[in-house]
Formats: sequence, structure tokens, C-alpha cells
Amino acid sequence: MIEKFHRLGVEESAVELPRQFTCPFCYEPHPLALMAVERVQRYVATRDDWADELASGKMLGVLVVRNDEGIIGFLAAFSGNLAGSVKHDYFVPPVYDLLDPQGEFKHGEAQITAINHEVERLEHAPQRAALRRREAIARQEMAQAIADYKALMASHKRGRDERRQAGPLTAQQAEALLNQSRYEKAQLKRIRQHHQAMIQSIVDEIAAADQEIDQLKVRRKAMSEALQERIFRLFVVSNARGERRDLVEVFKPLGTLPPAGAGECCAPRLLNYAFGHGLRPVCMAEFWWGESPVGEVRHHGHFYPACRSKCKPILEYMLQGLDVEDNPLEKPMRAATLDVVYDDQWLTVLNKPSGMLTVPGKALDDSLLSRYQLAHPEASGPIVVHRLDQETSGLVVFAKDKAVHKALQQQFEAHTIQKQYVALLEGLVLLDEGVIDLPIRPDVDDRPRQRVDYGQGKPAVTRYRVLERRDGHTLIALQPLTGRTHQLRVHCSHPQGLNCPIVGDRLYGRASSRLMLHARSVTFDHPVTSRSLCITCPVPFL
Repeated sequence: MIEKFHRLGVEESAVELPRQFTCPFCYEPHPLALMAVERVQRYVATRDDWADELASGKMLGVLVVRNDEGIIGFLAAFSGNLAGSVKHDYFVPPVYDLLDPQGEFKHGEAQITAINHEVERLEHAPQRAALRRREAIARQEMAQAIADYKALMASHKRGRDERRQAGPLTAQQAEALLNQSRYEKAQLKRIRQHHQAMIQSIVDEIAAADQEIDQLKVRRKAMSEALQERIFRLFVVSNARGERRDLVEVFKPLGTLPPAGAGECCAPRLLNYAFGHGLRPVCMAEFWWGESPVGEVRHHGHFYPACRSKCKPILEYMLQGLDVEDNPLEKPMRAATLDVVYDDQWLTVLNKPSGMLTVPGKALDDSLLSRYQLAHPEASGPIVVHRLDQETSGLVVFAKDKAVHKALQQQFEAHTIQKQYVALLEGLVLLDEGVIDLPIRPDVDDRPRQRVDYGQGKPAVTRYRVLERRDGHTLIALQPLTGRTHQLRVHCSHPQGLNCPIVGDRLYGRASSRLMLHARSVTFDHPVTSRSLCITCPVPFL
């Protein structure tokens, strides 16, 4: 029996297998995957030697598989490394062992480290520091010499002015005073040039000393890029067709090298091991164990989709040959009549269903906008005034011409348009009301996820009010005072926010039938009639 294959203890005839393999980018774990996850969680809970590291946060994954004998079992994996190693008996090995002391990565890393040490030595060399001090002193001396001479010139000018005011001057005396002024201006220029020449001499010495450092940095960058490509050539993955390809080739259609960390996540490790050992994948799941990373939103024990920047190209290749579930986020919704809440000759307010895009996306053309345009061919210019996430339902405002769109946009920019959302949260919010102020920026390695970042994030502020608490859940009203992507979802789920994910939030909480977030009302001044409008629609999950 394969050493990494763990029996689940169920026979194929006694369990209903999923008809298709899990879509790794949007899924609810199959019961078999949940069984495997429970086994892995029990195992890691026994490893006291890993307790501290796991408590700080780690992504773990399971792949339920079937062998040639029809026995159902599972494989387990962790992302990155654990306890200073990428190889542990219970888990599948990495696609490529970056930590192998005799491997290509460690050899190349040692060469780059040696350059780093040489750069650091040269940057902190006593001779270079002495040159920097000489430059600073020379600049101070230049500033002082110029200041002293300007003071002397000012004194002489006052004397000349007094001579001119004392009485008439002969032509010879007037010329003498003028010549003195001309000489001193020329002398100031000569003093400045003299000191500048001295400073430039020192700057040239520094540049000569820095040339070696610059050359080393150029060499280091070239070596790093070459090493990265060599390493990703060693990350060779298989797909269900039996084909093999390195990660450079996998990412080649995108016109880029793989990002750092590509191939080190759970899913590629699990699938690569399965394909290499004749195991047929059945379903999979990845879950977070431990505390949430700084800035990110990860909850202990929650399941998460595979990341898009690092894993999506890899998994799309590796899953070729498997019958995989469609991504529900990339499937057009059934044709339905637009739910018009308000309409006049200038604008329309629609109630967007959960699961529909507001505007066309990269993988899906169907959207509320495209359907609105079919229904209103007379609408021209910018039409959508604001957007809702695909999984959020509720009110969206559409303009029928450019002038109305501009006027509504100005109200959004002036924060005079008020929107209220209603959400059902996992857990109990203790305070009845309050304000969440957490800056947000995109997670560039895992779009469309967002993360909290006090350094580079944009301001994001949300006012909240508890409507009801029941059965371990909180019904809450949310008023965004800014309009950041995923603002409400992050503010509800983040540990520094409410620490209560919205029910059904597959990115920041737990997936379910839908995201329980609804844009219930929007209040604004009509851009043509100036009449105040407060438009509401029922919350579908109440």
C-alpha cells in the first residue's frame, strides 16, 4: 500500500461518490472530504512539536482518491514548509524540494547570499563611510563660506548706500563703488565654484566606490531571475491525461514567469502525487488551521478556494482529463425578468439577484448591465452608477444618459448618497452599534480577495447597527461610508473588525447556498427633479 495513502474506512459500494471532481475555485466540501479533513485535524492535534507553528496559521488540504482496487482513501498536504521541512511522513511530498541542501535552489541561494554579504560589506566599508563624512563636511563648509561672504557683501552694500546718501560723488568715486559691488558678486561665484569642485571630487570618489556595488546588484538580480527560472523548470507537474509540464511552460501562455511560491500550495502537491501513483481523484478541500495572518482574513477550520495568481494556471493544467464541476461563479444565470424597483425617463433602480455580475467579467459576459442594455437600447453613455459584488444582492442604480450618470457620480463622490445593507453574520456581535475603520487594499497574490493594510491600504469606514441576535447569529444593518471592494465582507470577518463573517462568504468565511448580504436601500437626490428619493427592497433571506 502507498505510504501516503490513508484509508477512509468506507467501501465504494457504501458511499455515494461525487459525479464530478471539485471545482477548486468555488466549492462546498463533499462529505468524503469532510471525513478526510476530520482525520487530518485529529492527527495534527496530536503533534505537540508542531503546535506553536500551526497555531500561527497554516493552510492544509485533503484529496480523496480511489486506488485500482476500488479502495477509497485520502492524501494530505500542507502549504509551504512545516517545522523547517517540506517532507513529513503523513503528508505527500512537495512537487520540488526547495529545502534540499544539495539541491539547485540551495546552491543558487548560497551564491546570491554571498553577493548580498559582499554588497553589505562594501556599503558599510570604513573608507565609504569616511567619504560620506567628507562630503557632508564639505557641504557644510560651502554653506558656511557662502553665508559668511554674503554677510560681508551686505555690510559693504550698506556702506556704499551710506556714501551715496551722504552727498554727491565724483565719477571716479561712483565707479569705484560700482566696481566693488561687481567684484564681490564675482568673488561669491568663485567661492561657490571652488567648493562645488571640492564636493564634486568627493562625489566622484564615492561614485567610483559605488560602481562595484552597483555591478554586484545587477549581477545579483540577473542571478536571481535565472535561478527562479531554473527552479520553476524543476517544478514539473502532471495532469490527469498523463502529460507533464514544468511551471515555466504552464505560465508561458500568460506571458510571465510563475510568481514566487507557485507550486508550493496544497492542491498541486496533492494532485501531482495522485497522478504519479495511479490514484484517481474523487474530491478535495483546503482549510485553514490556526490564527489569521496579519492583514488577511482566515478563520480556523474554515474552507477556502485555491488562490488565483499562483494556483489557477497550475490547476487548470493539472485538471485536464478530469471531469470537473463548473465554477458556479462563471455560469450565466437562468434568464429572468429584470426586477425593476424604480424607473423614470432619466434613471432606473434594479434589484440584482445574488450570483449575477453587475457588469461583464473576464470569464462571463452575462450581467445585470448587459441585460439592462437589451431592455433599454435608448440608454447611452456611462450607465452603471455603482456596483455590487457578484454574490451580493440588492439595489443598483442605472443612468440613462451621460449627464444623469455624472450627476449621480458626483453625489457618490460627495458621500451624499446613502446605502444601507443588511447581512446575517456567523457569531454574535457584542456592541449594538459602532464604526469599523480598517484600511483595505487588494491582495495582489490572491485576487479578488482584499486585505487590511495600515501602510498601503485605502481608508475604509463602515457604520453598523445590530438588528437582531438569534441562534448564534447576528442580523445587522451596515452603512458603508466609503466604497472599497469587499469592504463590508472584510470589515465583518476581520479579527480587528466584527470578527463575524457574513454567512455564505466563501472568501472570508464559509461557503453556503448564497452570501447573506443584501443592499436594502439607497437614498439620493434625483439629479433632474432634485426630489429626495429613498428606494428600498425586501431582504430575500429574512
